[in-house]
Amino acid sequence: MKDLIELTSFIVTALVREPASVSVTLDERRGEPVISIGVAEDDRGAVIGRQGRTIRAIETLVRSAAGAGHAPGIEVA
Repeated sequence: MKDLIELTSFIVTALVREPASVSVTLDERRGEPVISIGVAEDDRGAVIGRQGRTIRAIETLVRSAAGAGHAPGIEVA
């Protein structure tokens, strides 16, 4: 899971204007692992993207890196 957190952090840091404000943590929701992404308020739109395209692309990359059936969910906090 640590590799997935580092991958997510690398991607999100490249997208935002304030990379110092990025925080990526592993949490648990309903017994399932969830990667929580924290960014500055002004950067939330860049991480989510138009109609959620950017965050869906990040989820796809994380799922691919995790392998079948082991990918955590992702949320922008």
